[in-house]
Amino acid sequence: GCVLVVSVIEQLAQWHNSTVKAAVERLCDYIPGKYQIMHHVIDREMNADVVCHSLRLCKQDPGQPLCHLYSPPKLHHLCELMHPSTFIFLPLQKSFMGFSSVCAFPLLANLCEKMKYVLRNKLPFEDFDGDKFSTFPTLRGYHWRGRDCNDKNTTTYPGRRPDNWDAKSDSNCNGIWGVDPKDGIPYEEKFCKGADSKGVVLLGDSAGAHFHIPPEWMIVTQMSAKSFANLPMAFSDEFDWPQFSEITGFLNSTIGGWTDSLYLRLRKRNRCNHRDLQNISQNGGSSGNLLSLIKSLARNQLLDNPAIVIYATIGNDVCNGERDTLAHMTTPKEMLSNVLQALRYLDSHLPNGSHVILTGLVDGRFLWDNLHDRYHPLGQLNKDVTYSQLYSFLDCLQVSPCSGWLTPNETLRNLTSERALQLSNVLKEIARSEKFANFGIFYMDFPLRQTAEEWRKMGGEPWQLIEPVDGFHPSQIAAALGTGITWQKALHEWPQVLGKENPFNDQIEAIFKDQGGH
Repeated sequence: GCVLVVSVIEQLAQWHNSTVKAAVERLCDYIPGKYQIMHHVIDREMNADVVCHSLRLCKQDPGQPLCHLYSPPKLHHLCELMHPSTFIFLPLQKSFMGFSSVCAFPLLANLCEKMKYVLRNKLPFEDFDGDKFSTFPTLRGYHWRGRDCNDKNTTTYPGRRPDNWDAKSDSNCNGIWGVDPKDGIPYEEKFCKGADSKGVVLLGDSAGAHFHIPPEWMIVTQMSAKSFANLPMAFSDEFDWPQFSEITGFLNSTIGGWTDSLYLRLRKRNRCNHRDLQNISQNGGSSGNLLSLIKSLARNQLLDNPAIVIYATIGNDVCNGERDTLAHMTTPKEMLSNVLQALRYLDSHLPNGSHVILTGLVDGRFLWDNLHDRYHPLGQLNKDVTYSQLYSFLDCLQVSPCSGWLTPNETLRNLTSERALQLSNVLKEIARSEKFANFGIFYMDFPLRQTAEEWRKMGGEPWQLIEPVDGFHPSQIAAALGTGITWQKALHEWPQVLGKENPFNDQIEAIFKDQGGH
């Protein structure tokens, strides 16, 4: 945290040819609300690593290597600079101490309390009737699940079968209700009866939730007050953007690329599916911790429509920040047990006629191969930080999102991919041999190779498929392209999963266009 903020301050001072104090003030002006960062005298000769060590915000534990993002300055210089008397600073070190400290910012204190609730329960913070759907966008609200259309009524929510064909009110929030005055038939019955309506549910990780840190938060040449306008929203969505994601995206992307999602395609195929989406993902989601996350699923076996559930933990079963990363990876035996437990839970909660698609793990060698010698957003101004340096820094701090793939050690990268393949084979075998009462089960490989191929044909470069700031997650472009590939596979191999095309789509749009918004 410290190295990041100090880097941005130093680069702002350099770019605007100002003092460090002026750069701090500039950054504070850009950020909404009154975040007070810190005021130190920072010597121009010192890089962010040195500053943060001097402030005792970074430390070197006995017997551990000295972690640094930038090339270290000459040693005697470092020792001299590390002496506390070189500094005048306010005792605001607390500001950087992880989550609790972010909460020291007055603007965020109130939000933090809400966030703690949301992180514990993975349910909408604002949900007055307790049906797990909300009329509020963030804090696990309708960015994550279809928007509730009556938050005072537990029996009204997206995805239910219509109550009395919704003659009187819109019980399933798809915008279709009332009676046709010409013949007295309820519109929902006329347009949606036998239409094979189904919702889409993602059980996933940060890739599925669509983790993204905007690069304009740290590229000083592009930085302005506009850059940080979305910070409060991003924070209250856990730095995830499910509203633009590959499975449940429904809004036009404001973070580059474009939005295409399984949900949007299902909705286009059958307008009765409007708002029936749930993104039940979390940063760090794995086959193990998904077993508690899955309890936030909202589906009533007797009252609701069937669902297509995408099970996609594409990396965290092999990704961790541990020193002996291989020892901490999920084993094939654990994978089998975790996934079967999740499937049994789904079988007791999903309406009959549902479908589950198991997605294989990604081959993360793609990351190092395409990024290691490129400059990270923090290193673009002075050509001094590559992804390789970023990965080593995170690994040294033992907070790497994936020690097995984000490493110069090729043997380790290959071993990590080997384990990922073994775990994918477990999923493939489950799909081949297991049978469940309420859903059919399918397997598909994670379509990274096809996505890269498709993007190359469009004139793109492989590195553009990866999030620039973390150098780890699929980007908006990758998410949108992946949707098309998944859809084509389903269309050709499992058409029963997608349901049939609704012949009344145009009529529905014509009659209900005024209330079609998400």
